Amino acid sequence: MLGLLASGAASGAAVLGLDSVAEGAKPALPKPIAEAGEMPAEELFAQARLRSYKARRSSSWDRSGGNNDSVPVEPGGSATILETAGAGVVTHLWFTINSRDQHHLKNLVLRAWWDGETSPSIEAPIGDFFGLGLAEYFTYQSALLAVAPVKALNAYFQMPFANGARIAVKNEGAIRTDNLYFAADYVTLPALPNDLGRFHAQYRQAAPNPVSDRSKPHSDKNLAGKDNYVFLEATGRGHFVGVTQAVRQNKDGWFGEGDDMIFIDGEAQPTINGTGTEDYYNGAWDFAGQPFGYLHNGAPFISNPERAGGRYCLYRWHTESPIAFEKSIRVTIEHGTANDRADDFYSVAYWYQTEPHAAFPALPEAAARAPSLFRIGTNGMGTESGG
Repeated sequence: MLGLLASGAASGAAVLGLDSVAEGAKPALPKPIAEAGEMPAEELFAQARLRSYKARRSSSWDRSGGNNDSVPVEPGGSATILETAGAGVVTHLWFTINSRDQHHLKNLVLRAWWDGETSPSIEAPIGDFFGLGLAEYFTYQSALLAVAPVKALNAYFQMPFANGARIAVKNEGAIRTDNLYFAADYVTLPALPNDLGRFHAQYRQAAPNPVSDRSKPHSDKNLAGKDNYVFLEATGRGHFVGVTQAVRQNKDGWFGEGDDMIFIDGEAQPTINGTGTEDYYNGAWDFAGQPFGYLHNGAPFISNPERAGGRYCLYRWHTESPIAFEKSIRVTIEHGTANDRADDFYSVAYWYQTEPHAAFPALPEAAARAPSLFRIGTNGMGTESGG
């Protein structure tokens, strides 16, 4: 009996993963969490850890001491949001806007330059940058972007710079922006670590997307991303952190049968291949036509789903595991199955990379950025209507 008990104890120890012990010796017990000489988990100290940076803010506050805490932006004019020398990190951007221009979210363009570069690392209509890709306001919260009541635009990306930063907003519309309120929170540092990429944000659109030629053999299949909508093409070393996308449907039906396809370091076939648009945004089953918004993913604005004129705003953050690349990345998504739909797409991709970055595609003219309905008729031809 004793032998059986000993055998059973040994078997139990093996199952539990305990080290074998010499006969007659007592098994080692787990050590206390904070035994003398050992440090508790770093998370216990994170909020109390003393900081050595200097906190700063650039804002539109009234320099006279009054309450006129905004700046006007004339057509063709610009407002400087931040201009600073040395090293630091922008940690938060906030805007709110009073304008008679119904398309001011498309006509005001946000740009940022790091370390004296001549080509901006951020270039996007201000509404699209904050996830409002259809020139309409709505409120939502996510890990990196939020729109709070009323019309308060917030971004929480970390944007490091080693030798200066400049951020500006240009009015590319025809109507004066009466009041641009802004705040850029940042910290200054003696220097940056060497292993930091620079933050980038790039706007793209296809209004409408071109439909693939269905007369060709196997045109209903798409294995290599031909004719996909492109969120981002970048060269260098870095990592992709996410995207905001706006969609305006140009015909009835579910627009989102298209798969996401991500090509890393020059691969001819997708390194990452998804199963559908709503799946990429971590929803399912056409989102059931219901808006939602979470920390990492959401469709916070849905109107008239699956109908011509239907509108969607979407986002996905890869903060749990940013998609790294050593040489290049191409982030794409189909517009319908094998690109059989001609809906309007507007997007901003967000990523970090080494400099210099590849040239951005030319920003469309202001008038072309305003959403309009491009109806697809029964003959396959399109007709455009008002926004």
